[in-house]
Amino acid sequence: MSKGSLTVYLSLSLSLILSFVLTVIEGARISVIRMEAECVADIGMNSVLAEFHRELLEQYDLLFVDMSYGTTDCKAENTAEHLRRYMENNFTGTGKGKNAAKNWLSLSVDKSVIKEMSIASDDGGNVMKRQAIAYMQESSMEGMIAKTIEQAGELRAWGLETRDIARERENIQEQINEVAFLEEEDEEGNKKEISLDNPADRVNALRGSLVLNLVLGDMDHVSGTVIRPEDYISRRERLKGAGLSPGQRLPETVSDHILFDCYLFDKCGWYGNELEKSFMKYQIEYMIAGEKSDLENLEKVVKRLIRWREAANVIYLFSDAGKCAEAELLALTLTAVLQIPALVKLVKASILFAWAYMESLSDVKCLLKGGRIPLMKTAADWKTGLANIADFSGNIPDGENPGHGLSYQDYLRIMLFLENSERKNMRAMDIMEMDIRTTAGNVNFRMDACFDSYLSEISMSSAFGYHCDVQKRYGYD
Repeated sequence: MSKGSLTVYLSLSLSLILSFVLTVIEGARISVIRMEAECVADIGMNSVLAEFHRELLEQYDLLFVDMSYGTTDCKAENTAEHLRRYMENNFTGTGKGKNAAKNWLSLSVDKSVIKEMSIASDDGGNVMKRQAIAYMQESSMEGMIAKTIEQAGELRAWGLETRDIARERENIQEQINEVAFLEEEDEEGNKKEISLDNPADRVNALRGSLVLNLVLGDMDHVSGTVIRPEDYISRRERLKGAGLSPGQRLPETVSDHILFDCYLFDKCGWYGNELEKSFMKYQIEYMIAGEKSDLENLEKVVKRLIRWREAANVIYLFSDAGKCAEAELLALTLTAVLQIPALVKLVKASILFAWAYMESLSDVKCLLKGGRIPLMKTAADWKTGLANIADFSGNIPDGENPGHGLSYQDYLRIMLFLENSERKNMRAMDIMEMDIRTTAGNVNFRMDACFDSYLSEISMSSAFGYHCDVQKRYGYD
C-alpha cells in the first residue's frame, strides 16, 4: 500500500517538474527566437549597407547604396529583397545532409519592407552635402573658411556684384548722344556732324564680341564638351525619400557652405586645372553657370569676372587724381573743336569707363594664365594706359603680373560661395552622375537612386508557431 502511494506521488511530482522544465525550455526558445531575429536583422541590414557604390566612394568619398543595383529599375523593393535574402542566408539550420545541425528555431522571413530612405537628393541635396562636409571636417580648413568669408565680404562691401556698371556707362553715352554737334560741309556741299572721334567708342564697339576670344586669343585648347541637361538630376524629375535621418543636423551655417565648396574644389576640375576623369572639364564653372557646354560655362564665368573687375577698376580710376586728369585732358582735346564745354565731363567719364574695361580684360587675361589680381588696385597694380585705348583693335595687352592678390581659383571660390545652395548641390550631383556614368556598368547611374540610411520593417515567423516583428533604422553614421 505504501509502495503504491509513493509511486502515485512520484508520478504527480514528475509531471509537475516536467511541465516546469518544458515551460522553461519553451520560454528559452522564444527568447532565443527573439534574440536571433534581432541579430539576423542587424546582420542583414549591415550587409545591405556593405553594398555601397564603389565608384561613388572611389571618386567622391561618399557612402551611398544604389537601390537600382546597376539597372534602370530604381525602387526600394530591390533593397528590401536584398535584405530578405541576406537574412534568410543567416538563419541557423540551413545546412543539408546527415551532418546538418538540428534547427530548434526554424525561423524564416515572411516579408521585409523599406519604410523610409534618406536619398542623396533629399532636402535640396543636403543629404549628399552632409556627407561631403563630414568628409572635409577631417581636414583643417579654418584658414580657408576665414579667407573666403573675408574676400566675399570685401567684394560685397565694395558693391562689385550689385553695381550696374553697364547701365552707368550707357547713361553717359545717351547723354553724349543727346548733345547737338556742330555741322560741317564736305566737298560736295553736304552737311554732316563733326565727329567726336572718342576712342572709348572703339572699345565699346567690341563689348558685344565673344569675350573669350579677347582674353584667350587662341581658342583651340578650350574644351568642346556639350551635355544634354535634361539627362541629369538638376533638370529631370527625381525620386524623393524621407530627407535627413532623425537627429541629423541640416548643413546651413556659413562654415558648412564653405566646407562644401572646399570639397567641390577638392573633387572637381576647373579651367587651368582640368581632371582626366571628368566628363565636363570646367566642372566648377558648370556649378556656377549651369550651362550645357564647357564653352558657355567658361564664357559666363569670365563675363561675370570682367564685370567685377570693371566695377573695381572704375572705383579706382575715379579716385586717382592723376588718371582723371589724363582723361580730362584728352576729353578737352576731343571737344575743343566742337566748342561745347558741357561735353567735356561726359567724354571724360566715357573715357574712364572704357579705360576700366580695357584694364579688366587685361586682368582676366592675366588670371586665366595663372596670375593674380588684387580685388581693389593701387597705382602700382595698374597696367594699361590711355594709349592702349586710342590704339585699341581687339588685342589685349598682357601687362605685368603683380604677383599678389587673388588667383582665378580664389575668384571662383567667391562665385561658388555666393551661388544658391540648393542649385549648387544639384549641379554638383549632375557632375557626379556625368563622371560615374562613364565607368563600366554604371551607364544608368542616378544620384536620386542612392540612399545612405533606411528604416526597415521585417516580419519573421518560426515553424513552431511563433511570430515577431522588427523595425530598425540603419545608416552610415
